[in-house]
Amino acid sequence: MSELEKVYGVHAVEALLRHHPKRVKQLWLAEGRQDPRVQTLVELARQARVSTGTRDRRELDEWAEGVHQGVVAEVSPSQVWGENMLEELLERAEGPPLLLVLDGVTDPHNLGACLRTADAAGVLAVIVPKDKSATLNATVRKVACGAAEVIPLVAVTNLARTLEKLQQRGLWIVGTAGEADQDIYALDMSGPTVLIMGAEGKGMRRLTREHCDYLARLPMSGSVSSLNVSVATGVCLFEAVRQRRSKLPG
Repeated sequence: MSELEKVYGVHAVEALLRHHPKRVKQLWLAEGRQDPRVQTLVELARQARVSTGTRDRRELDEWAEGVHQGVVAEVSPSQVWGENMLEELLERAEGPPLLLVLDGVTDPHNLGACLRTADAAGVLAVIVPKDKSATLNATVRKVACGAAEVIPLVAVTNLARTLEKLQQRGLWIVGTAGEADQDIYALDMSGPTVLIMGAEGKGMRRLTREHCDYLARLPMSGSVSSLNVSVATGVCLFEAVRQRRSKLPG
């Protein structure tokens, strides 16, 4: 089982059992845990013909890098989408697509939080560069609370080239930068939009910035100069959601 990944936490494991049950090879529960949330997992595992067993909680502690809630699943390796799948996703999109690009976000906690927010905001896919970026692991899945199992994470070799292709398809590229002249609220993001969030501190890379159609900032009124990237991502994405809903009939 050394080639299998360990996914832990109630939400992450439940999402796998509901959306990708064939990937789950074994479900482990802490001895003595029999509450309703765990019974739901047991029933989902039974339906998917996944074997369920128990382990001492201390053994689960050694398996997990964080709080496992007494639930650990052994699953086949994570599937990160390739760049060629973007075209298929865009063809299937209903309404103007909204994509999120994370340029240089290396903290798995931030990636997990951004995936969770992106899923809630109806983002079509999250795009990251293959190099110098966090990727799917147990920590990301735990923080994402199941979103990592349903929203495509697309890793691209050349982010600048990908942005060019998206522009050619008619998507507008919006980059966030603290020194931008206009607020994020001044931009129209109700159409096909790619939102780019840069790494904390460094922001977007130069080549990424050069491919932006617009630059926007979050207005900061207090003493801090910036927000955590996952928080800033939530603010920007839900501004796009607000604009899109305001355009709906009725």
